[in-house]
Amino acid sequence: MEDKTVLKFKDEEGNVVELEAVAEIYVEKKKYLILAPLDDESADEYVYRVDVNKDGQEELNAIDSDEEFMKVKKEYKNLLYNEGGLNE
Repeated sequence: MEDKTVLKFKDEEGNVVELEAVAEIYVEKKKYLILAPLDDESADEYVYRVDVNKDGQEELNAIDSDEEFMKVKKEYKNLLYNEGGLNE
C-alpha cells in the first residue's frame, strides 16, 4: 500500500486510537487489512476482514476462526518476505 491510510477507532475506555493500514491482503477472494498502531511503541498488528454490508459500504470485522487467521498470517508473511520487509 503506497498511500498512508490511517483509521481511527475508540478503545474500550473511549480513547481514540489511530492505526495505520500497513498491508492489504486477499485470501480466497476476501480482503483483509493489517493495521498497526501509529505510536511505534507497540509491535502489535491487528488483522481485520473487510466485508461489504447490504448498503455496499466496506466494514471491518474481526476474524473469529483460527483457521482463517492462520491463512491470512501466512499470506502476510509471504508478502513481507517477497517484498524484502523482513530481510532489510
